[in-house]
Amino acid sequence: MNADVWNGAGRRIFLQEVGTRDGLQAEEAFVPTAEKVALVDALSDAGLAKIEVTAFVSPKAIPALRDAEQVLREIRRKPGVVYSALVPNVRGAERAIESRADELNLVMSASESHNLSNLRMTREQSFSALAEVAAIARSAGVAVNVSLSCSFGCPMEGEVPVETVLGWCGRYVGTLGAHGVTLCDTTGMAYPTQVAQLARAFRERWPDTELTLHFHNTRGMGLANVLASIAAGADRFDASFGGIGGCPYAPGASGNVCTEEMAHALALMGYDTGIDLEKLLAAAARLPALVGHDVPSQIVKAGPRLALHPHPADFEQIRERALARAAA
Repeated sequence: MNADVWNGAGRRIFLQEVGTRDGLQAEEAFVPTAEKVALVDALSDAGLAKIEVTAFVSPKAIPALRDAEQVLREIRRKPGVVYSALVPNVRGAERAIESRADELNLVMSASESHNLSNLRMTREQSFSALAEVAAIARSAGVAVNVSLSCSFGCPMEGEVPVETVLGWCGRYVGTLGAHGVTLCDTTGMAYPTQVAQLARAFRERWPDTELTLHFHNTRGMGLANVLASIAAGADRFDASFGGIGGCPYAPGASGNVCTEEMAHALALMGYDTGIDLEKLLAAAARLPALVGHDVPSQIVKAGPRLALHPHPADFEQIRERALARAAA
């Protein structure tokens, strides 16, 4: 493993977009179905490796995603891009499979308190429910990824032991047959040395399982955590265009790590993300009008590093005066 994180040397890093699910579900404004489809299509064209398109949940619980079937059926599918959907139960899985999801993303928490508060079940009850969904996915030939919330800390319990996190991961891989696991920093409690330790431990135990890291930028450590994970061998990251999203347990906090900020930084460091930054920025720039407010993305506001500005209108006069003073 090359731990020189500052020199990407063409190493492939896979960026996976969650803004159309994790981001839009947190918005009060309902983004029209046609606009959601257009956003997913734009993100496909921008080079994202995977897009979590939507969630098959109760429309009463998350009205912002009540058009899940229509969106997933109407998107333009680009070869090589994985189109995923979050599903909470058997009925959600059936709906997602009928709508041609490439992957089902299942969710539970590493923390008992968070699982009860968020899913209204104990962790064991959640696991039993996920086992039913995984069986349906297997019979339909659809891949399963399991996202483990609060892998880096719980907003109610505090620290979550590494062995607790890895224990659940082992059950996902061994019992459920999950092809991938996502370790989620649900409220932005992760820090670089912690994520490096967990990512390295996961890679050592399950080298053939797809590992994704899902960071929130709640406390400003998102990109630092990404770099620490890369140094530990991770190569897949969830991110949200515009930096949209959030969590009810971190009110007022920023959303997921911003896709275009991550793509911009990694490209400058020599990593191959497969991202067309200009196209990604164009997609993110559409968000404020759709959601009704500004978005956190600093790259949308400032532009890429070499987005140069014209000289002042009186630049030539300034230079001539400066040269005259130098000659005097």
